[in-house]
Amino acid sequence: MNALDFNQNLHVQGAQAYTIRNETAQDEAAREALLDRAMGEGRRRKSSEKLRRGRLPSEGLAFVARGDGGMLLGSVRLWDIQAGHDAAGKPVRALLLGPLAVEPALKGHGIGVGLMRHGISEAARLGHGAIILVGDPEYYERFGFEGEKTALLAMPGPVERRRFLALELKPGHLAGAHGLLSPRGRKPSRATQAAPVSLRFSM
Repeated sequence: MNALDFNQNLHVQGAQAYTIRNETAQDEAAREALLDRAMGEGRRRKSSEKLRRGRLPSEGLAFVARGDGGMLLGSVRLWDIQAGHDAAGKPVRALLLGPLAVEPALKGHGIGVGLMRHGISEAARLGHGAIILVGDPEYYERFGFEGEKTALLAMPGPVERRRFLALELKPGHLAGAHGLLSPRGRKPSRATQAAPVSLRFSM
């Protein structure tokens, strides 16, 4: 995959820049520390975690944002899931997005938006049909997520319905989809390391 360049303006202690690239094994410790800072330890008890536990992100769909100095500023991952069955009883494949996390001091400066737009674009490019997430509609509606597409679906645990959202990358992909979300993702192996792919952003 060729790197794509995007320019954004972010004024935090002067002009800076960040790069979005594919996550690698070397990002793990910094990513986990970021998630703890941004979301707290309670993140491991969320219903979405039941769909991620013991699985790997969808191939080519885990990204990090790093500053020029190398600090990890943000992270987003997408996971293979089954979104119940369609009206004919066939399994519906989809992606689960999350967690999306940004260094707390830099929230509201566009890093999360950049990660979201890149993740959605790459998911569409790779041929996926829909993305599902649990998050605040006030934030995610700007990317096209809505609650109507998940009306007949359920998470494997408690969830606030207004925060259970979906985006169709292929029109009608979730039409008639009903039932419980379940994991379909790859399980870890020693051979799973993503090749780094970078996207540079001016801030």
